[in-house]
Amino acid sequence: MLIGRIDKFLRRTRMAPTRFGRLAAHDPNLVFDLRDGRDPRNGTVKKINAWLDRAERAYAEEGEIDS
Repeated sequence: MLIGRIDKFLRRTRMAPTRFGRLAAHDPNLVFDLRDGRDPRNGTVKKINAWLDRAERAYAEEGEIDS
């Protein structure tokens, strides 16, 4: 589930939900809306997952996140 992956990333990186939303989808309310039941479009889900893939690799390479 997307919000589960996002929440795990936020805990591991200590990133604020609003910052994540801005960076991943240009929407600072994204995480809060997803937690409230928002059902994003398939394109948005793909965009967020692709962003997470890149960010997790970058954080892992910098040693700031456990793989």
